[in-house]
Amino acid sequence: MPERHADWLRQAKRDLAHARRAAEDGDHEWSCFAAQQGAEKAVKAVYQRLGAVTWGYSVTMLLTNLPETCRPQEALVDRAKALDKHYIPTRYPNGFEQGAPMDYYTRAEAERSIEDAQAIVHFCEDILAGLAGGGG
Repeated sequence: MPERHADWLRQAKRDLAHARRAAEDGDHEWSCFAAQQGAEKAVKAVYQRLGAVTWGYSVTMLLTNLPETCRPQEALVDRAKALDKHYIPTRYPNGFEQGAPMDYYTRAEAERSIEDAQAIVHFCEDILAGLAGGGG
């Protein structure tokens, strides 16, 4: 299997950039979803670099299932938990009793999601840099 971690990381950063643009446009639900996607893909870049196969969308599970030497501190896992809450209800009206996701998401949530995702992307970049330097 070809090694593709750089592709995963590039897409993670692009998703995060999309989250920023969506927030600027007032599309807060899409901003939260894109932030979650960016974080997910950044962690999957680490798995790719490690030569590991992983499935699923939960950033929390992806982070906590990393090899022990790569696992983050609990504060970063808490950021992942916040992001994972945006995977489904940002996109589907039946996530709420009435209304659509766009009626419920706020600028503050979008900004927080972007910050959380950025922290996870940076964490993954640091791991990947260490692995490139012979740490893995």
